Amino acid sequence: MLFGQSVFQSVLDRLKAEDDEAAEQDAPTARVSGLNTGLAFDVMEGVSAQSNRADQAYVETMGFAPETAPESSPVPPTSPEPDPVMPDHLTRVAPEDIAAELDISMRDTAQGLSEKRRAFAKKNHPDRVHPLFRENATKRMTTANLLIDQALRRLGR
Repeated sequence: MLFGQSVFQSVLDRLKAEDDEAAEQDAPTARVSGLNTGLAFDVMEGVSAQSNRADQAYVETMGFAPETAPESSPVPPTSPEPDPVMPDHLTRVAPEDIAAELDISMRDTAQGLSEKRRAFAKKNHPDRVHPLFRENATKRMTTANLLIDQALRRLGR
């Protein structure tokens, strides 16, 4: 044992140190240790103008010359999407309507109220509706959370 190490471990340490020294001597001075590939701008210099388009880049990898490449399938003109229609439940933002929809009773438990909150959020959460309807969804979720929180406070008494 040499200085608390086995002979095998000391040989491994010595070989590693020699490898590190050899790598430092052989490494070019302009290269950063750990980077085995060129930088992005070096890679992109050989890219042709046609391959800047996604469909042409694929054609070039297949080996076609640009003039003999098959025409990409024509994209049919898209018609403008119709304006979305607000679901009926999002039009009901009055607290009475939301309370009736939640159907909170004195028999509800904390777990039951949590399930009602999750079910309501699944249908009404602002992140799950079209951006045009988020204001109504936010009002509905705020009111529902307020009603459920009040019911939970009553349970705690």
